[in-house]
This record gives sequence, C-alpha cells and structure tokens, in this order.
Amino acid sequence: MLRLTQAPNIAIATLWADLLCEAGFPASVQRQYLGAAAGHLPPDQCLPEIWLEHEEHAAPAHALLQALQQLPQRRWVCRCGEVVEGGFEQCWHCGAFMLRD
Repeated sequence: MLRLTQAPNIAIATLWADLLCEAGFPASVQRQYLGAAAGHLPPDQCLPEIWLEHEEHAAPAHALLQALQQLPQRRWVCRCGEVVEGGFEQCWHCGAFMLRD
C-alpha cells in the first residue's frame, strides 16, 4: 500500500477514494476518525489520507486527482434571477436546470 495524499476533510477523502476506485485504482481512506484527536495531536496529523492498494497506480491516480481539483467552475443566472456558482447545473432556489447553449 502507498499513501497518495491527505484530504482536507472526511467527505472529500471519501469522494476521492470512491472516484479512484471507479477509475480502476483501488483506494481506501485511512485516519478517518483521527479528527477527534485534534488539539492533542498536530492538525496535519489528523487529516484523513487516501491510500492506494497498488504502488504502480500512483502516477495515474495522482494525475486523476489533479484533474478533479481543476475542474472548471461555472457561474450562470437562472431564469428566476438567482446566480448559481460552482459545478451546479440546477438552481437551488427554484429547481430549474441550467439551459445549455
């Protein structure tokens, strides 16, 4: 097993591990419960970590995570007038979907 990276929180760690597994890179989340020790241990030692099952997957798995972190963010105005930012394709205010060009 090989430690690939640390995640800022357990939700993102789980998301990254799931996406890596779906891409064919078996991964797991470690240290998911160490957040409870924050204050007793250095903060950087309490972050969840992503571990790969096979070391030969390190380079492509790292490239996949880099690509995921650099997805373009959108900003669009819904027909109800609400500004929707981020990767959302549905308005949080009225539920309408983003119109495609």
